[in-house]
Amino acid sequence: MKKVFWGSLGALAWTHVGYPAAVAVAARVASRPVRRGDIVIFRFPPDPSRDFIKRVVALPGETVEIRDRTVYVDGRPLREPYVFHADDRIWPDDPAVPEEKRRRDQLAATRVPEHTYFVMGDNRDDSSDSREWGPVPAGNLVGRALFVYWSLPPQEGIARTRWDRTFLPVR
Repeated sequence: MKKVFWGSLGALAWTHVGYPAAVAVAARVASRPVRRGDIVIFRFPPDPSRDFIKRVVALPGETVEIRDRTVYVDGRPLREPYVFHADDRIWPDDPAVPEEKRRRDQLAATRVPEHTYFVMGDNRDDSSDSREWGPVPAGNLVGRALFVYWSLPPQEGIARTRWDRTFLPVR
């Protein structure tokens, strides 16, 4: 989910997210503090004219590390049943391996600066996230995704609406 358009519903907002297409209802960030595991919508740090949606994996002041695809926060592995890996290979931390492959599966222990959040996509093998462009400043956060209002399969038209996902909470 890479692009978001906002509309107002009072304290809530709706978003349209590009393929895989979904319309989600989101609460403004100020409704409660951001927690690890929240799915947040934010202005993309390298290009604030674009909005992204990702899961928060580490909070300000915490240390995040990735070893063989397992995410550790402050030295403890995260339990992440929602994560999807399309590629069975685990790329080692070897200079002979291209950096983008190593960065996908390995990340040296990194402290998340104050007022920033480390975010990652659930589709870990195909996600542009904090592993690539760093933590998201708190000022870039727009809202927390709450539930799916409308969903389409990737690259398909309106006739292929995924009705079974309608009104499901974003988890």
